[in-house]
Amino acid sequence: MTDQADEHVRRAIRDAMDRLIAGKPLHSDGKLTVKSLAEEAGVKRWLLTHRHTDLQDEFRVRIANTDVEPPVIRVLQEEKVAAARKVKELTADVTALTATIHQLERIIQVLALENQNLGAVRAVQGKVVTLTTTRGAPG
Repeated sequence: MTDQADEHVRRAIRDAMDRLIAGKPLHSDGKLTVKSLAEEAGVKRWLLTHRHTDLQDEFRVRIANTDVEPPVIRVLQEEKVAAARKVKELTADVTALTATIHQLERIIQVLALENQNLGAVRAVQGKVVTLTTTRGAPG
């Protein structure tokens, strides 16, 4: 490679570093990896791993000294928080529904016992049982 071509490649790699670290990739997935750096710069990866190893090292140092999280990581963390919130809501819903189910089971058991008792009384008397209240009853 000529010196001019070599400088063009180095400039392309440094520009790609800037875009990746800023979270504004144009030609890659935006991950802060050597593979993504090569894709972003439009060069073969071996140029970073064999020829321009100093740029590979520079990229890693710049990443280590950057407080900004990659956008991909930020998006995943936001999705994780949203998913945790949804799980909490759904857990509360399941707990409430489980309580309702237990309450309805108890109601069904009481109604089944009342029905069984009414059936037994009807079988003995052979007629419909009238319900009376204690209020107003003769006595």
